[in-house]
Amino acid sequence: MKGNSLVRMRPSSGSPQLRIQQVNQRLDRLSKKRREVIRPVLEHPRDFVLLSIRALASGLGTDPATIVRIVRGLGFSGYRQFQHYLHELSLAFATSLDTMQAAEQDGSLPGHALQAIDQDLKNLQGLRNSVEPARLVALSARIYKARQILVIASDLAEYLAEYFEYQLSILGLPVVSAVSGGRITHLARAATPQHVVLAISFRRALRQTVEGAQLAHRHGAYCVGITDNYLSPLAATCQEVFLASIESTSFTASYAAPIALLNALLATCGEYRREETLKIARELSEDQRLGSRWFTP
Repeated sequence: MKGNSLVRMRPSSGSPQLRIQQVNQRLDRLSKKRREVIRPVLEHPRDFVLLSIRALASGLGTDPATIVRIVRGLGFSGYRQFQHYLHELSLAFATSLDTMQAAEQDGSLPGHALQAIDQDLKNLQGLRNSVEPARLVALSARIYKARQILVIASDLAEYLAEYFEYQLSILGLPVVSAVSGGRITHLARAATPQHVVLAISFRRALRQTVEGAQLAHRHGAYCVGITDNYLSPLAATCQEVFLASIESTSFTASYAAPIALLNALLATCGEYRREETLKIARELSEDQRLGSRWFTP
């Protein structure tokens, strides 16, 4: 299940990826016995997501027919759709402990270093296999037409927001980042239909990022979510969602794929108006060659 990265438009409201609340509501309607049977699976999805229906039933002390009835009672058409939901759930609720325990252990520190790099490569390959360049081109067009581009993020993801703001500002685009609760709220409140808002948050998504996207969306802004799973509240809020895996073998998340996604979007923006970008690059080249900011022995 590692290395999964997708770039899609916002899924429909009936898709399984947006059903945490609906699943919980249906769970409450099940009989007490069936709730207790399936509860361990929903609380610890990583332990069960790869199991066949027979293996799952055996592990829970029941039979496959009962599992099918429970799954359908939760609103899924079948076991495969339920497995997809478990996969998204395992991504959304992953913790540092989960990622460390899921990593293969070879007993050596050099081995751990290589595993971390291998996981980044899997995340990048997943992004490469699933990215839809036409969507990046369409978003670049929106960015150039926007009255303002607002990039919102919090905690570790704020570095992604600041990186993207810095790079877009080189092109002279009207971009601003917001990484604190108050600033996110004030800028999101000022959003209009002429704004493009990029909201960046992973797993369950941080509250101030989600609430900022929701506020901007209510004011008519075109909101784009960058996250790693479709159970993210950003998937329910934003008109468009880009997914990039942050799976890691260590205690921290890996931002290799999200950075690559932003770089792909930046490259597309740079080429969208190539002549203007070349003019800027020519001006920059003089400073890059001779500027006083470079260290001189």
